Amino acid sequence: MAGVAVVTDSTSSLTSTTADRTGITLVSLQVVIDGHSRPEIEVDPRLVAAALREGKRVTTSRPSPQAFSMVYDSLAAAGHEAVVSVHLSAKISGTCEAAELAARGAPIPVTVVDSGSLGMVTGFAALSGADCASRGGHVADVAATMRARAEASTVYFYVSKLDYLRRGGRIKAGAARIGSALSVKPLLTIADGEIRLYEQVRTGSKAIARLEELGLTALARAAGRSAAVDIAVHHLDNREAAERLANDLTGRIGHPGEVVISELSAVVGGHVGPGTVGVVIAPRP
Repeated sequence: MAGVAVVTDSTSSLTSTTADRTGITLVSLQVVIDGHSRPEIEVDPRLVAAALREGKRVTTSRPSPQAFSMVYDSLAAAGHEAVVSVHLSAKISGTCEAAELAARGAPIPVTVVDSGSLGMVTGFAALSGADCASRGGHVADVAATMRARAEASTVYFYVSKLDYLRRGGRIKAGAARIGSALSVKPLLTIADGEIRLYEQVRTGSKAIARLEELGLTALARAAGRSAAVDIAVHHLDNREAAERLANDLTGRIGHPGEVVISELSAVVGGHVGPGTVGVVIAPRP
């Protein structure tokens, strides 16, 4: 038997190269630009940023249960004894629901794990789960490893405006109106699986500086509990700011973990908008 297989979705920010190397299977969400739908893994996030700037309508949709069924069937046919499928927060997307629907009819046991977050929080959880599976971990061990990794992770991000999140229903309209009315730059976090307004600052430069402070605090806290802490700095068409932030974080506190600088996935980018910068602090189990 091939042991436990790990599945995640395209919003995890794992590249196809990383997924192939670690044996993780990616299931793609869909990006819809002016009515034209394409799999997220085929869409350059910078095209989404350009579409939003041009005022085009950008929406997204979850994978269908049938898409998950095809993946679970193929993994069973390959000899896997079980699957652990980890996805972005169920309070943000219906992806977990689609995976759970497919799991009911799968030919092998499928455990669906809600990461309670998005981006590389989900990605790091999948990588830790895949490592556990490669060392012969059982289903319960793999799922527990993923949950622990996701729960220990912290994410903060800056968006230039809250309108995109409001339009997609990913943040409460009241919070979006506050940000717009005060002409401030919002800093957000994810708590209890939901995107929440964390702070508001007056300028974009101050928002990035505050993002660094929050990242350093989270990094110091995580380093006190774990021998290795991974960092991901996400952005949408704002690589210069992301690289600066990553350099500042790694230059202030030494750690032996991985540092990932990546464009946000096209789906996530479509909801947060151009210029977004975010940081994920993820202690290893």
